[in-house]
Amino acid sequence: MAAKKTTKQRRGAKRPRKAQAKRAARATSSVELEAAVLRRLLQHFDERKDVQNIELMILAGFCRNCLSRWMVEAAQERGVELDMERAREKVYGMPYSEWKERHQPPATEEQLARFAAAEKRAAGRATKSPTKNPAES
Repeated sequence: MAAKKTTKQRRGAKRPRKAQAKRAARATSSVELEAAVLRRLLQHFDERKDVQNIELMILAGFCRNCLSRWMVEAAQERGVELDMERAREKVYGMPYSEWKERHQPPATEEQLARFAAAEKRAAGRATKSPTKNPAES
């Protein structure tokens, strides 16, 4: 005759499943929160088309093109096919060429000088810059 399990033994068998479920729920919540934040950031950029990529690069060290590139890199790391044009369309909310024609005037000499100074400062802080000149995009 098999020994009857105690209440403690029965509970112990269930705990790992509950713990796994809690971890999965936290991970899902975290991913959902991060996705919501990205959607809000993209919405904010969409509402602020007056803020030029070069100004973002000067002040923050990243721009809409960087977000697009990071999206492509994240897709590649996960084995998902996503090209730069499709990523840019997700970030810009329209084809990049259309956005650029409608909303991106050429960079001024003053902006280019400020960008060069910002890149110089960034080079002093890091050995590898994760960005590229938005005037070249």
